[in-house]
Amino acid sequence: MLNSFQFKQFAIQQDLSAMKVGTDAVLLGAWLTPKEGDLLDIGTGTGLLSLMLAQRTSTAQIDAIDVDENAYQQAMINVGNSPWKNRVHIQHQSIQLFKTEKKYDLIFSNPPYFINSSKASEEARNRARHADELPYNQLIVAVKRLLKREGIFAVVLPVNEAQLFIEEAKGRELFLNRKCSVKPNINKIPKRVLMEFSYAMLPVIEEELTIETEKRHQYTKEYINLTQDFYLNF
Repeated sequence: MLNSFQFKQFAIQQDLSAMKVGTDAVLLGAWLTPKEGDLLDIGTGTGLLSLMLAQRTSTAQIDAIDVDENAYQQAMINVGNSPWKNRVHIQHQSIQLFKTEKKYDLIFSNPPYFINSSKASEEARNRARHADELPYNQLIVAVKRLLKREGIFAVVLPVNEAQLFIEEAKGRELFLNRKCSVKPNINKIPKRVLMEFSYAMLPVIEEELTIETEKRHQYTKEYINLTQDFYLNF
């Protein structure tokens, strides 16, 4: 695994962080509806999503939090080396204990998602991948506490977990407005779901995205169009 990942307008160092640059985060950062104003990144990891949103906005102020010390340090490094260090603010904190007077126009997260699954040996990687320390109900409660009435919450999850999350959010009056089912290639079923929620109960906009054609590393036009502002090879 590379210790750094170069995008078109910024670089991600990832030697400290348990979770490395992955397709899930890049897809979410490129797909979600950007907003100016106050933004919040829950579980920022390397800081990738915050930097993508900084690139996609002009004046947005982005707060990014992570409970893991190494992730916090990694995000500090990456933001400090970026063009947007005055607009992205990193905090070492859990969302459950995060205190602010702000309400956010946009909240986004690539959260831990494994539920009741076998654990890897490395503690930090477990924390980053498993929902034990950030159960969906606690994430949703935090989002409702911090989201403006007209705000958007965006998240990426595997298909099965996404359905559980949609029902949990609906039960707490946070409603799915937009979803994109992501297929790894044209021969496979969707593996991930990109989602946007708000307080408004609206007809759901349903989309589908396929990453690769039938050949490995041959990407679909829709995937290239979505991510070309970020990936060097597009």
